[in-house]
Amino acid sequence: MLAGAMNAAAGGGSFLTFPALVYAGVPAVNANASSTVALFPGSAVSSWEYRGFVKPFRGVSLTVLAVLTFAGGCCGAVLLLYTPAAHFNVLVPWLLLTGTLAFAYGGKAGAWLSGRVKISPVAVLAAQFMLGIYGGYFGGAVGIMMMAVWSMFGLSDIKVINANKNLLVGVANSIAVVLFVLAGKVAWPQTCLMLAATMAGGYLGARYTRNMNPVKLRNGIVVFNFLITAAFFVRVFVLNQ
Repeated sequence: MLAGAMNAAAGGGSFLTFPALVYAGVPAVNANASSTVALFPGSAVSSWEYRGFVKPFRGVSLTVLAVLTFAGGCCGAVLLLYTPAAHFNVLVPWLLLTGTLAFAYGGKAGAWLSGRVKISPVAVLAAQFMLGIYGGYFGGAVGIMMMAVWSMFGLSDIKVINANKNLLVGVANSIAVVLFVLAGKVAWPQTCLMLAATMAGGYLGARYTRNMNPVKLRNGIVVFNFLITAAFFVRVFVLNQ
């Protein structure tokens, strides 16, 4: 429920669902797949709610971006399925750290770079494909990463950015969900419970966080993400679990 509320308010829900599944005894690869499946309906609903603001980028086809994101998501999901569990366990803290830093500083970094760096449409397409791979493989804070890249491209309308972000994150996750289900990597009892809870949390989060200070809310989520990341570094490199 908290993950659904976090996603509705500011994002970062996977930083709760993934560790919760691991703590419940689900192997890391299966936990990552199950987390993606559990959070997907919320992403789909957000995409639908923002559909009126979806617009193509200047000089970049939104259809091409969606196709590249889909292809990247497919590559990332397949890569995860073929990653040995022991190797993925070692990668997890670094993936969490990448997502945490992107969540904490991605927006500011994109805004800072937008006035100093202008990237070409080809670079945007290449970056989008790589972000699709990351989204299909792990996905933590991938939406923040997309917005940072697009801001360097010159996109500034926050409603369009959010709408396109929701759409393309959903595109990357959609193929990942299908492949994870077909590969039998989803822990269904835990995932079904989490599905219901994240949907309820998303509704409650959207309803009750409107009047909260967005800066304080986001800072609280950033602190939580860093604590989760630190816990996984201790788990893997100190406790050797």
